[in-house]
Amino acid sequence: MIEIIKLVSTLNLPDWWICAGFVRSKIWDTLHGFNNRTEIPDVDVIYFDKLNVDENYEKELEANLSCKMPNIPWSVKNEARMHIINNLPPYTSSEDAISKFPETATALGIKLDKENNLVLTCPYGIDDVINLKVKPTPYFKETKELASIYENRIKTKNWQTIWHKIKVYPL
Repeated sequence: MIEIIKLVSTLNLPDWWICAGFVRSKIWDTLHGFNNRTEIPDVDVIYFDKLNVDENYEKELEANLSCKMPNIPWSVKNEARMHIINNLPPYTSSEDAISKFPETATALGIKLDKENNLVLTCPYGIDDVINLKVKPTPYFKETKELASIYENRIKTKNWQTIWHKIKVYPL
């Protein structure tokens, strides 16, 4: 994980984080006593740059990362434009975007600061993720449409087939 984090830090992206399943799955793997990390569908790299919202730039960043670590399924997104894709009000930062992820246990991000210290952002704390609880973030409780997205995600992700100790909380 640290090699991935160090590589992403070399991009010098504004307000960057590696988030979601990259962080959550490692925690759950550890709490389940897995010797090997479970496969993750992608490594979500996010950043916030209002001055360059060109999706092609994100693809260039993914290609750059893929050249250096070709076995990693990279996904790079500028959260300054993702509100349009997600049909939501504009985000104010990457951490604001993370706070609007569907599940509290997924609303996590990690990065290196300027002194190479690991920094964790967790807008809803770490209690749910370390206690193996999957709950909706407050944002996904606000409307029926968002609640439906949360409910569909917990069904399609079917995390309990991998991590049998987790408890999923419906709305």
